[in-house]
Amino acid sequence: MAAKNEIKRITTNTLQSMKENGEKISMLTAYDFSMAKILDDAGIDVLLVGDSASNVMAGHETTLPITLDQMIYHAQSVIRACNRCLVIVDLPFGTYQGNSKEALNSSIRIMKEAGAHAVKLEGGEEVQESIKRIVGAGVPVMGHLGLTPQSIYKFGTYAVRAKDDEEADILLHNARILQDAGCFSLVLEKIPAKLGKIVSEELKIPVIGIGAGMHVDGQVLVMHDMLGITAEFSPRFLRRYLDLYSEIKDATKQYIKDVKSKDFPNEKEQY
Repeated sequence: MAAKNEIKRITTNTLQSMKENGEKISMLTAYDFSMAKILDDAGIDVLLVGDSASNVMAGHETTLPITLDQMIYHAQSVIRACNRCLVIVDLPFGTYQGNSKEALNSSIRIMKEAGAHAVKLEGGEEVQESIKRIVGAGVPVMGHLGLTPQSIYKFGTYAVRAKDDEEADILLHNARILQDAGCFSLVLEKIPAKLGKIVSEELKIPVIGIGAGMHVDGQVLVMHDMLGITAEFSPRFLRRYLDLYSEIKDATKQYIKDVKSKDFPNEKEQY
């Protein structure tokens, strides 16, 4: 127990201090115990139990189908693995939009049943009442602007957002609203780097980018993309640090070959 007590837990206050001191924030997604333990042991600052689980874990085309119960299940698995990092959980589509009471109830379920440290939701001015209500109950909230995957059918495309001045002004306006509503941090997805810099410099709270350039306060990637488990997804902002798709496939082929040829198990691998 003594060793565990020495581990410094990352909090929302830690992230604020990191921004103020110019230290970049590292963030990845996680959905299960085994992978979350590796990422936490590696020293990641933040893990997001993303509704991207709908894509990479369940195989859906969009993030829309995943339910609150499913998000809580994934979050419980991640929380059990983490001793150091801050764990944030996405509120899935349909659990907060247009009804601040439902948004609060969804957030409370995530905090109580999963033991999460914060929640994240998408949108600007239209969700400010939900944010205020959730924060008012003592639950930290991370905002999300730019490309908002839960609104994919509204926009009809995963293209870069806020390239024109009008949409950029709206995004900056919404960023201010989210900060004023009480968000402790903000994710900006797939926007011009110039706009990411402006928002990050304008806001007091940490701004985390995914395809938002180098001048924001931190970066987030989907873990499956960063490790090269997903082979078909290649946006400009993605840097693959491994090619696990090929490595796992090759290892599996070798295993199949060894079983078929009766090479596995050998004399030393049996009782």
